[in-house]
Amino acid sequence: MRPKILIISSGNPCRNPRPVKEATALGEAGFDVTLLSPSAIPALVPIDRELTAGAPYRHEAVVLESNSAAGGQRKLRSWLGRKLVHLGWETVDALGASQPLGRRAAAIAADLTIVHNEVPFWIGCQLLRQGRRVAADFEDWHSEDLLPEARRDRPLRLLRQIEGELMRLAVYKSTTSLALGQALAARYGGEAPKVLPNSFPLQPDPHAGPSNRPPAFFWYSQTLGAGRGLELFRDAWIRTHQPSRLVLLGESWGGFEENFLTSLPADFRNRVTFLALVAPAALPSLIAQHDIGLALEQSFIVNRDLTITNKILQYLNAGLAVVASDTAGQREVLARAIGAGIIVNLPDPAETAQQLDALLSEPGRLIAMNRAARQAAEETYCWEKAAPTLVAAVEAALSTPPAFK
Repeated sequence: MRPKILIISSGNPCRNPRPVKEATALGEAGFDVTLLSPSAIPALVPIDRELTAGAPYRHEAVVLESNSAAGGQRKLRSWLGRKLVHLGWETVDALGASQPLGRRAAAIAADLTIVHNEVPFWIGCQLLRQGRRVAADFEDWHSEDLLPEARRDRPLRLLRQIEGELMRLAVYKSTTSLALGQALAARYGGEAPKVLPNSFPLQPDPHAGPSNRPPAFFWYSQTLGAGRGLELFRDAWIRTHQPSRLVLLGESWGGFEENFLTSLPADFRNRVTFLALVAPAALPSLIAQHDIGLALEQSFIVNRDLTITNKILQYLNAGLAVVASDTAGQREVLARAIGAGIIVNLPDPAETAQQLDALLSEPGRLIAMNRAARQAAEETYCWEKAAPTLVAAVEAALSTPPAFK
């Protein structure tokens, strides 16, 4: 009988690629895999169905109806949970709805449960106490993430308790970078997590030859908003003299698109293009239509300094040169992706502008960086290189006794 693997994610598969890659790799390796996730955004359901159709795993969605009485109660519990944080009372409700997902996870028999993100981490701790074998993927250091204003309603003490318990008791841990793994082990003890880069399967070789248009900087995320490094890049970009374009993909929040455009000099506004979110399958080829990928993580946020996001690795896969802010995680990538990108001093707009102009003024250098980026993806930063590490970790975990027998 094939070992049963349960993977718990915190959101729709089309918005959470790492659990999907994990489920695919383990399914293809012969395990009986279920990917369990909440489904709170009806508009994403058709995209999820297309993404998971024919996959080597089962996807089960726990529907969270927002308009029902139960949905209203969940919203109230979450609101109260966030407010109670200010009184020193921290519960999982401040992180989101846990009960429907937790009940279903407890009901699914599994030889190993792998948890991703905050609420699933909490569920993983409950399953540990029930004698289940649990592994944890630290894609982010949740208790050390986000801007200060976004942390005010966060149950940080509870998050640290959960993270520490999983670091000590999970049958294996994985993370995105050596820097983050070492920091987690130093904080909580336990063995440093295995490094599974946030890479993707190799897309077709994207080299398309020179373009007659000015080089395009490209940045993407689910959300276009303040505090993502885009304002700092803007301050440098408007000081450049070489022609270039800027393409931003994501859902604009808080009037970001309008505010960003009005903050630009008039001659820069028509160089900016905003793109709507696309389906995951369409993203790689869209990225490859550009020249330079922007990885603008903020180093003063501990998690953003240490982790390696999927963004920078998507750029390498698509053959884009990389302009990266100075973080430990991104230095780790570019130390192995020789010649594929540059580190910029993002808080210094004059210095960064000089670096950008130097890159834009040398078409041959940019082409060489594009090729070095793709080579780094082929040799190091693709999912084909990471998947065997995951499979080996799961095989070893299945022979490891649970923390609580």
